[in-house]
Amino acid sequence: MIFPLMSKQVEKKDTHANAKKDQDLENYFANTIIPQLFIDGNLILKKFTPPAMKQFSLTDADVNRDIHDVKENFRFPTLIENIEEVIQTGEILEKEVQTTDGKWYQMNILPYRVFEENRNDGVIVTFVEITKRIRAMGELEKLNSEYHTLIDALSHDIRQPLSAIVLLSDALLNAYNKQNTPQFIKYIETLKASSNAMRDLVKDFIAVNDDQPELEGEPVRVNIENIAQDVILSLKAEIFEKGINISTDFQTSEIIFSRNNLRSILYNLLRNSIKYKKEGKPLMIVVSTIKRNDHILLQVKDNGIGIAGEHQADIFKKSTRVSHKIEGTGMGLYIIKRMLKHNGGSIEVASQLGKGSTFSVYFPINKDK
Repeated sequence: MIFPLMSKQVEKKDTHANAKKDQDLENYFANTIIPQLFIDGNLILKKFTPPAMKQFSLTDADVNRDIHDVKENFRFPTLIENIEEVIQTGEILEKEVQTTDGKWYQMNILPYRVFEENRNDGVIVTFVEITKRIRAMGELEKLNSEYHTLIDALSHDIRQPLSAIVLLSDALLNAYNKQNTPQFIKYIETLKASSNAMRDLVKDFIAVNDDQPELEGEPVRVNIENIAQDVILSLKAEIFEKGINISTDFQTSEIIFSRNNLRSILYNLLRNSIKYKKEGKPLMIVVSTIKRNDHILLQVKDNGIGIAGEHQADIFKKSTRVSHKIEGTGMGLYIIKRMLKHNGGSIEVASQLGKGSTFSVYFPINKDK
């Protein structure tokens, strides 16, 4: 039996402890130098740090508001879904997001655990700015996407002249051998030996390149819409100069895939659409996504010069080019197909000559399937 006086003392002690917890939480949020939000289990925004107020244009009036009412402050359409996921699963979620002012953050959503009741009662959302890193990746977009192209192009282009040198050496050796001219034979044999050594070196070079492990990349949760916007930004100068119109229609945004490979895929597809623009006609490009069965379908559609039916199967082969009048190595689509194959995806094309092309990229929702 608990006597009334003791009951009041216990209640007073609990109240004091809860007040202490609230005060500690207030002090923590008031003195944190990174943007943070505290959202309770009913999706009510309870607290936020001063940096969060600045970065996301929040005010004191937003405290105790439903997160649905302030979600437009965040340039990230699945924020609420991710919060609900963390509350339900109790697992930490990490991802990259972009705010309305164009800055990039590493977002971490941690469950707010009430241990006494053994339940999750909201989340703590933390944002660490990574704008400089993301912008640097955008600046290196072209170099990253053309890395394998350069290697494959060099190895492919070197083999042909090497073969010609070897054949020429054989012909010269046979011709001068009949004349019994030791000096010329010595020079030719040296030339042939050097050529064979270079050919073997190229073969080894190609073998190493074909087995590059980075083609698989590290699969992470990535947002196609954000990466597409970043790739479009890296092509902004050319888009503006040529009066190109790029529109987007993202029905779904998130996939589990290699971030760098996704950037390379989007960059190559958009770059190809721009390169194969029809003269005298404004180029229109539509980038879209949709969930289809057990895949996320990304499509890049344009009204460019198109691809003849007899060439459509060949464009994914090494060093194949639709038009030799347009500069390039013909390696881009071949590399995209390799990237997708190593990550469980695939790519197709539908095109009519003179009417444009649609490239369809399939990303598996579950890579293990």
